[in-house]
Amino acid sequence: MFDRILKEMRDKIRRLEYIMSIHAEEEMNDDCLTVFDVERCILTGKILERQKDKVAAEWKYRINGKSISGSEVEVVAKISPTGKLVIITVYVP
Repeated sequence: MFDRILKEMRDKIRRLEYIMSIHAEEEMNDDCLTVFDVERCILTGKILERQKDKVAAEWKYRINGKSISGSEVEVVAKISPTGKLVIITVYVP
């Protein structure tokens, strides 16, 4: 259902055209995750749902995938108006 947007996100990961929010970095540290875990989640995962951001009125996507070690990880991300992939948050479900 979200194949096009997932492909676009994966392309941006491969080209390093993404940024991490401070919140995402804090959550990564809290859950002992690395940027490589976030990249792998997006590169191998699937979009579970699309959500409308109430403040920015932009679409954001909840992605479920695997970390480098094979554990389950979820990432919430969006494509910014500038075209960059923005990692909003990261967590272990």
